[in-house]
Amino acid sequence: MSGHSKWAQIKRQKGVNDQKRGATFTKLANAITIAVKQGGGIGDPDQNFRLRLAVDAARNSNMPKENIERAIQRAAGNKAGDLEEVVYEGFASGGVCVMVEAATDNSMRTTAEVKSIFNKAGASFGQPGSVSYQFKHLGRIIVKKGVKTFDEIFADAVEDGAEEIEEVGDEVFIYTPATELVGIKDGLSQQGLEVVEADLIRVPIATIPIAKKEEAQRINNFLESLENLDEVQKVYSNMQEIYE
Repeated sequence: MSGHSKWAQIKRQKGVNDQKRGATFTKLANAITIAVKQGGGIGDPDQNFRLRLAVDAARNSNMPKENIERAIQRAAGNKAGDLEEVVYEGFASGGVCVMVEAATDNSMRTTAEVKSIFNKAGASFGQPGSVSYQFKHLGRIIVKKGVKTFDEIFADAVEDGAEEIEEVGDEVFIYTPATELVGIKDGLSQQGLEVVEADLIRVPIATIPIAKKEEAQRINNFLESLENLDEVQKVYSNMQEIYE
């Protein structure tokens, strides 16, 4: 994964900022509902690993328990209406690949809103498959080092089945096969590690270096505009900022 460590640091910082700005309970509830629908209507987090991840994310954002239960019941009771997950692909300036995951009950409206932001930013809206091959699905677990060293955490994570591990400040990013995410997360927790975050993500296979600060800022503003849409769940890019 060329430029992988730099990408992880950018995305982690972006995630922190996003949570302060835009991780609303509506987005979290939609993620829970989509997880139940995609899990065949299974509303038990212990039997639906995507639901468990969505519920954990909601709890980490202090979403009230009744809101979480309501979102699960809405999907399990077939009351989610036309809510569905849609994915958009395209290119920002410099050839940077962009992927947008959304949960919407009106895909025509959401598509129009996403296209409008692409157009305003001078970005190119792509066809399905035009960008997705540039990313791969992985699980990502972020743990605090605590009293353990990076080498100790590295050994524990590899033993549990992690594919890649990297040190980012006082945290360790652990990448796993998507289907092994929950099991490895539980194993790390049982070893006394504090799990900050666990999620399914899209990791760029290769990054696009952007050397000009102004261009990187324009791209970041474009990505943030997408993230601020109510229906948008996650936004990914393969941009790597390399300016000093």
